[in-house]
Amino acid sequence: MSGLDDPRVLFAAERTLLAWNRTALALIAFGFVIERSGLLLRLLHGGADTDAVRHYSFWVALGFILLGCFAACSSALQFRRVVRGLKPVEIPEGYRVNAGPWLNLLVAVLGLVLTLYLAF
Repeated sequence: MSGLDDPRVLFAAERTLLAWNRTALALIAFGFVIERSGLLLRLLHGGADTDAVRHYSFWVALGFILLGCFAACSSALQFRRVVRGLKPVEIPEGYRVNAGPWLNLLVAVLGLVLTLYLAF
């Protein structure tokens, strides 16, 4: 794939994976904050009909949490595709390339657990 015969290619891909991991965590955390507070939506509606506002904040929050889960899963799959395309010389001997994708998948699973917690 790269033709560089350099392990820095793997490390660059891993840094990108971990950047997506941070993005996924931020989206999930932002969704949790929106669901729990809903303050901005209540202020925009002038405090009227807070049940409807809570309903909207729940669905917006759910969207952010699920977007974070999707980002974590898709980045793990993309990283695995990149690693499969690398030459053996580009992967340092004994280096575990599965830790990052497993971490991203764990973040996605925990985001789904958070979704279930908020829904019930």
